[in-house]
Amino acid sequence: MPTNTTCRSCHSDSLYQFLDLGRVPLADGLVSADDLEKDEPRFPLVVAFCRHCALVQILETVAPETLFSDDYPYYSSFSPYILKHSKANVDELIERRKLGPRSFVVELASNDGYLLKNYVDAGVPVLGIDPAKGPVEAANNAGVHTLHAFFGESLARQLANEGKRADIIHGNNVLAHVADTNGFVSGIATLLKDDGVAVIEAPYVKNLIDNCEFDTIYHEHLCYFSVTSAKALFKAHGLYLNDVKWLPIHGGSLRYYCEKSENVSDNVSNMLESEHAVGLDRSDYYHKFSQRVATLKNSVNTLLADIKAEGKSIAAYGAAAKGATLINYMEIGTDTLDFVVDRNVHKQGRYMPGHHIPIKAPEALIHSAPDYVLMLAWNFADEILAQQQRYLEGGGRFIVPVPEPRVL
Repeated sequence: MPTNTTCRSCHSDSLYQFLDLGRVPLADGLVSADDLEKDEPRFPLVVAFCRHCALVQILETVAPETLFSDDYPYYSSFSPYILKHSKANVDELIERRKLGPRSFVVELASNDGYLLKNYVDAGVPVLGIDPAKGPVEAANNAGVHTLHAFFGESLARQLANEGKRADIIHGNNVLAHVADTNGFVSGIATLLKDDGVAVIEAPYVKNLIDNCEFDTIYHEHLCYFSVTSAKALFKAHGLYLNDVKWLPIHGGSLRYYCEKSENVSDNVSNMLESEHAVGLDRSDYYHKFSQRVATLKNSVNTLLADIKAEGKSIAAYGAAAKGATLINYMEIGTDTLDFVVDRNVHKQGRYMPGHHIPIKAPEALIHSAPDYVLMLAWNFADEILAQQQRYLEGGGRFIVPVPEPRVL
């Protein structure tokens, strides 16, 4: 596995390392019962800031074929919040861009068709592209035409030569995942029509740092963008960052609107000024983050230890990648957590990477009635609380670990 010594975006060697989460297993590497006795590969998880273009990034690159294998367990359609969020995005674009049967929309890392099916329902032709076999099969079965492939400059050129250039290119939580960052953005520029728009969502590094969201750092997430770093990356490939919106999803994300003609909104200018004013484009901003993460680890572990000392039981909610980062960095194992629940049936019956905590269906919260539930998927707190009214009415309580541990 290669370790980067230069920036993934601008290739500068001026990288400031500010966080080391140790050697951890792959966050989405859920373990089957048959593999519990096998050694899990572990990889360093070190985070750095580029002093030249302001991109925050991890230094290790795990092969994409390893990260997004045929056994990849993430299916977007299991989250009602994501479905609602995606439909609102699509409805707005259909109206604003006057999309119809003669339009063409592409989504990169389209997963199980969760977003594109909204275009299909509206009669807009689509193409999904995703490297994970299971979600691709689910998308095609749902009537969303999807290619099983990794996206990059080569595939973009092939599609463009076939006349399949896009009015809209969606990329939700994928720009941060690609090892060839520049090849990916170059591919977007190649595939996009001259009057098209690329609509890219990614977690906002400012929220990550300000709210101590260290658990959103894992090997699948290679980069953590700001408006400053995203603008520089898009500009290098002839794309103008013309608009940006802050969104509450995933603990705070940005939606970037990129086009081939320059028409920059005040939103972009204002956010660039704001980032510079707070120092987001300078290394000092990140200096004390490691200490804050260590303090959070101590606080969470102390709370959990106090609860266990009272003879109480604890489970967890959300077998998500962020949960794997949290339990492995904080060294929370089966001596603390009895099990994890998740609505995704593809995860149930498996075990969390590292500490091998069993994953069950959410109904286990009612059947086993743990006293407390550690909310690993805290970014969907409202959704989870709404789903688990019966557990709460029975006296159960949730623990939200980030940005500081609190009991609900």
